[in-house]
Amino acid sequence: MKAVIVEDELLAARNLMTILEEIGTLQVVATMESIHETIDWFNNHPQPDLLFLDIHLADGSAFEIFDRTAVECPVIFTTAYDEYALKAFKVNSIDYLLKPIDIPAVQQALNKLQGLAGANKFQADIRNLMASFKKASAFKTHFLVPIKGDKLVPVQTGDLACFYIDAGLVKAKTYEEKTFTFEHTLDELAGMLNPDNFFRANRQFIIARNAVKDIDFWFNSRLSVNLKIAVPEKILISKARVPDFKKWFAGLS
Repeated sequence: MKAVIVEDELLAARNLMTILEEIGTLQVVATMESIHETIDWFNNHPQPDLLFLDIHLADGSAFEIFDRTAVECPVIFTTAYDEYALKAFKVNSIDYLLKPIDIPAVQQALNKLQGLAGANKFQADIRNLMASFKKASAFKTHFLVPIKGDKLVPVQTGDLACFYIDAGLVKAKTYEEKTFTFEHTLDELAGMLNPDNFFRANRQFIIARNAVKDIDFWFNSRLSVNLKIAVPEKILISKARVPDFKKWFAGLS
């Protein structure tokens, strides 16, 4: 089997090539570092049997390749993403390798790809994967937050337990009880955050699923949500929003 590697980190590319040499079932016929190189190669060479594709390349998202040239071979994606992003890649018959890559991970991915039913099934899977990734990548994974008036600090969305309004300001609190002030409104933030992970509880709060400690029944068929961190006021879910909240929390939304 002939394989192509697209990876802009030299050490990562060498590591993968060494692993494939040890496994011994694949011949690496080309390595590329950029979207431009990859598109040019696929336009001028026969399709390989397998493509190892790093998702974030120096010149952009590797998914641009699929929009600009035909990739008809199976693809194993490589990524340094955390679990929040990795769920986008859990599509039947298409696999990912989480860096740093090792031999068991590569072998498991190759075993999975051997189970492909055929080209039509692969094409359906790759379309589903691309749609899933593009949906996930449309939401914020990081924020640059101003502090002390003259500095910006990076904050990962996955580190934030909730967003809320306090004294007219929009703030966010991390699981480590750090508080940041945001320039966005809660309405704007609701459109930036992945709804799989964050829920607009009411006009005052957006909460993360992982931040929920427990839930109390409240008056008038409402729910009171208790977080794992301290917040300035009680978080109430209205009677009308309770069904949506339950679906979201169960991962059914």
